[in-house]
Amino acid sequence: MKFTPPPASLRNPLIIPEKIMMGPGPSNCSKRVLTAMTNTVLSNFHAELFRTMDEVKDGLRYIFQTENRATMCVSGSAHAGMEAMLSNLLEEGDRVLIAVNGIWAERAVEMSTRYGADVRTIEGPADRPFSLETLTRAIELHQPKCLFLTHGDSSSGLLQPLEGVGQVCHQHDCLLIVDAVASLCGVPFYMDKWEIDAVYTGAQKVLGAPPGITPISISPKALDVIRNRRTKSKVFYWDLLLLGNYWGCYDEPKRYHHTVASNLIFALREALAQIAEEGLETQIKRRTECAQILYDGLGKMGLEIFVKDPRHRLPTVTGIMIPKGVDWWKVSQHAMNHFSLEVQGGLGPTFGKAWRVGIMGECSTIQKIHFYLYVLKQSLQATHPDYVFEATNGFH
Repeated sequence: MKFTPPPASLRNPLIIPEKIMMGPGPSNCSKRVLTAMTNTVLSNFHAELFRTMDEVKDGLRYIFQTENRATMCVSGSAHAGMEAMLSNLLEEGDRVLIAVNGIWAERAVEMSTRYGADVRTIEGPADRPFSLETLTRAIELHQPKCLFLTHGDSSSGLLQPLEGVGQVCHQHDCLLIVDAVASLCGVPFYMDKWEIDAVYTGAQKVLGAPPGITPISISPKALDVIRNRRTKSKVFYWDLLLLGNYWGCYDEPKRYHHTVASNLIFALREALAQIAEEGLETQIKRRTECAQILYDGLGKMGLEIFVKDPRHRLPTVTGIMIPKGVDWWKVSQHAMNHFSLEVQGGLGPTFGKAWRVGIMGECSTIQKIHFYLYVLKQSLQATHPDYVFEATNGFH
């Protein structure tokens, strides 16, 4: 037998330096979470795996604040959660209303279009949420099967109020789908109380777990819609009837669906355990306090926040306006090269206009916020020696 020679690059040891991940995600994991991934890999029907999956479901119901049995994880990053919800709840020709004021709603439009849905949109500025009145009028006008909302938009740092929306949706026979990727465990979230039908979040964001596994939950009403589809879900991998069966969400014998990443499940279990031990109220309070210290520090440096109204700011992600004449990439590179700190640029509506800082995972501490402010100031001074820290500079 003859083979090509092995790649020279693999002869060297793998070396990954420590980095302080204070962008909008992924976030730093605790040693406890990382250690959980060193456990042995388990097969699909090992009792220890099923026990851990059940514990994960308990933890997810806690952070989603729901009693939904159909609470589980899909294998993949948070985009997998969006894909799973839309592909299961929408069929060819179904009308979906998407509130667009950031990049994640734009992605929802793209996905829904690919599934053949009748996509309707309402659009608003990236720094202001939709009012309940605006959403109500749009629902009455379009009469959609589903409404899609982004609770916390990591591309801008905008927080969308959800109270009352689910009730309006149900008054018009509409399901409410919520993207809580960047918001869950950073602000209050009540799936059952707010009558939310489908939600997904990002394990690698506020939860402080690795990417590659996405928590989701669907209400009994949404599950009935999926069970009564005219056709099967177009994507076998995202079929929530099959996946939910394997996760033990239904009263039926478990069947193999796909090989889950057991070690990611272990890591998520430990991240959820840490949240449960501290408590949701304490977690949210801590991140709110960190965000306020960040806002105050930025103000003292003459820097502005992308979302001007404090009521509409997402504590877990803040957009920092890039001052006029500042090369944002040079600042970010200096912060990484000299301090191993991630100072990430904008995305979607904030691209080229703002940096984005995340208060997520292990970086949700006052010490880390002070460090970020110090590094940002040092990096601005080092890359732009003539820069003066005052509010009259103007912004991109």
